[in-house]
Amino acid sequence: MGYGNSTERTSGIREHMEVIGADGVHIGTVDGVEGDRIKLTKKDSGAGFEGGTHSGHHHYLSTGLVAGIEGDKVRLSANGDVAWGMLEEE
Repeated sequence: MGYGNSTERTSGIREHMEVIGADGVHIGTVDGVEGDRIKLTKKDSGAGFEGGTHSGHHHYLSTGLVAGIEGDKVRLSANGDVAWGMLEEE
């Protein structure tokens, strides 16, 4: 079930929650929410589909990708490989 706006999408997101794709693939771990983006922990920055070449900095995902919260997991509307391609780096 989707959410209507950014506040509704992010209100239940907490630090240390796992972020997973629609297919259940691990994307990262929540470090926090900054505006309309989910900040992922640096420890997950070396992971991913392409062999992990992005270590040492944070990655961000748009809260617009959040499909729902299931327990301690944030499920995205995109599959894992698609979500990895949508990550922003800083």
